[in-house]
Amino acid sequence: MALRLEELIDPGHTALITQECQNGVIGTQAVFPALTAHTGGLIPAVDRLAKAARRARVPVVHCLAVRRPDGRGANTNARMFGAAAKAPVLLAPGSDAAAVADGITVHPSDLVLSRYHGLGPMADTGLAAVLRNLGVRTVVGVGVSLNVGMLNFAMDAVNAGFQFVVPREAVAGFPPEYAEAVLANTFNAIATITTVDAVLAAWA
Repeated sequence: MALRLEELIDPGHTALITQECQNGVIGTQAVFPALTAHTGGLIPAVDRLAKAARRARVPVVHCLAVRRPDGRGANTNARMFGAAAKAPVLLAPGSDAAAVADGITVHPSDLVLSRYHGLGPMADTGLAAVLRNLGVRTVVGVGVSLNVGMLNFAMDAVNAGFQFVVPREAVAGFPPEYAEAVLANTFNAIATITTVDAVLAAWA
């Protein structure tokens, strides 16, 4: 029997995780401009969720992708990594490009985890262990992209035993018709798809 959303994302066992919501990913100067063109209202949606999460005492974790200027430790085993390495924007650790995107408030209570490699935030960031230490059973995942990063995140989270919830206005992919198809045909099978307003109401 499916849980009601209010039960599924109860603050006592839920965390909000932002995936690659960074200046150099969804900001004005991004590694993949084709993605940024379709992120529209994502930043304000994520910020609304983060503020509501804190009020409800839901942990907020920002997961960042970074790359050293010399590329040490970075993946080279997929074409998208090669494209990222050639991009004029470098997600160097500590840089503005690698930081959480302008418009998304970062509070001192938030956790920030970075990774040098992998397609999603469950790879070698310690995220799964951190979530278990926080008593989390449900992840509300937001960010980019539905093409790769968010999809990998959702599958890894489900494989690790977490419930996965997707507020559809707080995720993005490209082209838009592909993003919608992935939500309808893949995420719908492994996650709970909802809206930002529904999550806000559950945490009010």
